[in-house]
Amino acid sequence: MTTVSMTVNGSPVSRDVEDNTLLAFFLRESLGLTGTHVGCDTTQCGCCVVHVDGRSVKSCTVLAAQANGCAVTTIEGLAAGDKLHPVQEAFRTYHALQCGFCTPGMIMAATNLIETYEGDLTEEIVREEMEGNLCRCTGYHNIVKAILAAADEMRPVRKAAK
Repeated sequence: MTTVSMTVNGSPVSRDVEDNTLLAFFLRESLGLTGTHVGCDTTQCGCCVVHVDGRSVKSCTVLAAQANGCAVTTIEGLAAGDKLHPVQEAFRTYHALQCGFCTPGMIMAATNLIETYEGDLTEEIVREEMEGNLCRCTGYHNIVKAILAAADEMRPVRKAAK
């Protein structure tokens, strides 16, 4: 057993876990944050994307112990109370989901893409950068539209932060 301590969605947590506990299962089973979905266990689908110290990671292949001392943000921590994050709002506005299974990972990956990409995002860039996130329902058209719309809304915030 290993004791892991981290900040999750702004709150400090500490738990004893088996050494081989994946971050995705730590979040889901130890903390009850079930918005992080597990679709493949092999980094293929992206349903489990969370932010660790501000960067997107596929939590199904990161050990909880590797996130020890880190700041982790899950889909549950993205909104500000009742106010959806701009990417969440864009996914809702542009109907960028159907079954919703991939949506948390898509939103987390898209948020990180918008926050970290240098330059203007285009449809081609979004499609290329999001290729590690699979959706079996939508065909990606509305997902791309939502990400571009959120990027347009977030751009002033992103530029002001630099």
